Amino acid sequence: MTAAKMPAHCQSKEDVRAEIDRIDQALLTLFAERHAYVTRMAEIKTDPHEAHDPVRIEAVIKKVRERSLDLDLDEDQAELIWRTLIDWNINYEKGIIAARRRAR
Repeated sequence: MTAAKMPAHCQSKEDVRAEIDRIDQALLTLFAERHAYVTRMAEIKTDPHEAHDPVRIEAVIKKVRERSLDLDLDEDQAELIWRTLIDWNINYEKGIIAARRRAR
């Protein structure tokens, strides 16, 4: 793996794309790690309704928005990304919990 270039040091579209590809790979690794925890949470929960926790969701979104501002990112865009991720995780958890209950 090559060393990361700072954005200002990228001289071509190819340089920028290579860095975006590098970051995408790192994000996928982090998503896989996060997914393992989501899977474990689904194993711990006993009722599909537990997958949707509005208080927890809003706490996560609050942290995402605050951190986005710290990083000079668009907090609305970050919220949209996280809500999409959370919605997917809720459906995933519900499926695992429901399948386990059916198997009893």
